[in-house]
Amino acid sequence: MIVVVKIGTSSVTDDSGAVDVAAVGKLCGEVALARAAGHDVVIVTSGAVTAGISVFRPAGGRPSDAITLQALSSIGQHHLMRVYDEALRAHGIAVGQVLLAPLDFGERRQYVHARRTLLRLLELGVVPVVNENDAVADDELRLGDNDRIAALVANLLGASLLVLLTDQAGLFDADPRKSATATLVEIVTALDAAVDAAAGGPGPRGGSGGMASKMAAARMAAWSGVRVVIAQASRPEVLAEAIAEHPGVGTVVLPSPRSLPARKLWIAFALSSSGKVLVDEGARRALVDHEASLLAAGVLRAEGAFESDDAVELAGEDGTVFAKGIARLGASRSAEWVGKHSAELPYGLGSVVVHRDDLVILSGAEPRGGTVS
Repeated sequence: MIVVVKIGTSSVTDDSGAVDVAAVGKLCGEVALARAAGHDVVIVTSGAVTAGISVFRPAGGRPSDAITLQALSSIGQHHLMRVYDEALRAHGIAVGQVLLAPLDFGERRQYVHARRTLLRLLELGVVPVVNENDAVADDELRLGDNDRIAALVANLLGASLLVLLTDQAGLFDADPRKSATATLVEIVTALDAAVDAAAGGPGPRGGSGGMASKMAAARMAAWSGVRVVIAQASRPEVLAEAIAEHPGVGTVVLPSPRSLPARKLWIAFALSSSGKVLVDEGARRALVDHEASLLAAGVLRAEGAFESDDAVELAGEDGTVFAKGIARLGASRSAEWVGKHSAELPYGLGSVVVHRDDLVILSGAEPRGGTVS
């Protein structure tokens, strides 16, 4: 089977921020054993920014501006890859670097190209090592993107298992840093929203995510039919135990019997909403029951400063959000299209606010939608 394993910054760097050679060596040794057992493995790694800071040591400590962090990631990335290359070569395994950005999964052509490249690397017996393409991203470094990228890679490849390795043993029913009675939650379903509060709080040392990011990514993968294990990177034989479904290895997020394609997953879980569109009851029923597109005639009002191609939440007359999608009309011209039928719209302004191919229904805590467009 195909296994995607993601390891966080705090697990691949030491207290000084340098790449932890022993930690990477441990992971790569376990990857080699998994491959010997007949599994294909893709590694998604964090740590480039922190490694870059350790190498360059900018005055004033860790910078906060996105451009400097992106520049530092380019310094740290090759240090990180050198350690992976040496660790995997020790087992006779070649490594292939793959730098991705989240939007690579939102555009069909790039999505297919990324899948073909990764699958070809696996066919060649290479272990792909994936990281976010921080250095040239046109957005600020995003919270927990490598967790989300790992979930999207698992979906893209049709993986059977996603392992999210962190510095904690898994998800607890309370913050183990504050509660001596905190208990490991061993099994979670994709619909179990009750665990979200326990997953909150800041991320680990040097990282940008945290347990909330892991749970969001786990749900993304679960909705694409992938079993997820959140476990401690330092646990002996953690990868083998996750593959063998060993009890107590960490927190297992069970796959959903229904799945979403990658584009719908990205819209539902990875894109930040730039506004909200309130619709009347007739439009809500058409969207939920008949998988229709949202037309301007069914819109009551637009909130926020969203533009065309931004993600927006869709809410009913009572304000309850029931869907999410990508807008085709911007809020800046809302006076021209809100509540208008096609014949009433200005020339050149379409009647579709959110096309059904760009829409995910979220009501009932169960995302659903059509095929990748």
